[in-house]
Amino acid sequence: MYCFCMRADRLVSLVLLLRRHGRLSAVALARELEVSTRTVLRDIEALSAAGVPVYAERGRHGGFALLPGFRTELTGLNHDEALALLIAGSRHGAQAFGLGSALASAMLKVVDALPESYRDTAAGAADRLLIDPETDLLSRRLVTEEVPDAVVAEVRRAVLAGHKLLIHYAAVDQAPKWRTVDPIGLVTVRDQGYLLATRSGEDRTYRLSRVLAAKELAEPAQRPDRVDLDRAWQERSTRFRTGGDQVAVLVRVDPARREDLVSTALAVRAEEADSDGWLRLELTFQDPRHAEWALWQLATNAEALAPQWLRTSLRNRATAIATCYGAFS
Repeated sequence: MYCFCMRADRLVSLVLLLRRHGRLSAVALARELEVSTRTVLRDIEALSAAGVPVYAERGRHGGFALLPGFRTELTGLNHDEALALLIAGSRHGAQAFGLGSALASAMLKVVDALPESYRDTAAGAADRLLIDPETDLLSRRLVTEEVPDAVVAEVRRAVLAGHKLLIHYAAVDQAPKWRTVDPIGLVTVRDQGYLLATRSGEDRTYRLSRVLAAKELAEPAQRPDRVDLDRAWQERSTRFRTGGDQVAVLVRVDPARREDLVSTALAVRAEEADSDGWLRLELTFQDPRHAEWALWQLATNAEALAPQWLRTSLRNRATAIATCYGAFS
């Protein structure tokens, strides 16, 4: 049944590709559908046998095409609904959950479902809106973690079916271990995928990129029938921010760089203006490394006043940099 459904979806996608592009070679179709050219030729034969008017054009610029006027029967959408779906399709959440190929097929159906009068304008409008590019303005590449399709598919099936899940998980600085969890939901944040679950009744959050293998079990998961995933994520984020080896830091900062500093901190406990116009802030950071990194980013636009270990650490780092470059003078 699974193979049959896969082929049925592929045949629909093939028809939609031909409707969208008019004529495509077997090689181009194979590339779009991620199959071999032999599979494309077999699919073309199946479509013809089913009564779909697809024909071959010979020659250098030949390929396969549909007879003019042929149209698949799909549910129509209005312009704004289709545009919203096309824009959503440009985001990376589907990739994080292993649904990239399904998303591409869905987008073809969305475009084909539009009335002829504004099909091209909706697709063109989507081309003019870019969501989450691969690099920022400084050409720094935004890293997207890769998760094997087999792993994320198994996790996704267990989440949606409500079954227990066996995962081989590599926690930070620990050897990989097998563990059985009760999956609650999947969350993607800045192209990073997370599995929200419970283990022995305790809340757990697992980064998908650290799941080395996964297997859906037949046993039902112990979880509530309904879940507010956004609230669950917020609660876990709050616990994460308030746990660990948090440190309090007293800082002077140029007002022009206040937001740069505050945006990296967990919390602002106090704030007041100094006589010279700079701001004096008491901030909380996740751990000592976090605090040192945040202050180092601002160079001379901020000064750590306390604790002393932070001032010493920043001074040692600056001295090492000066020594490195002073050797060439």
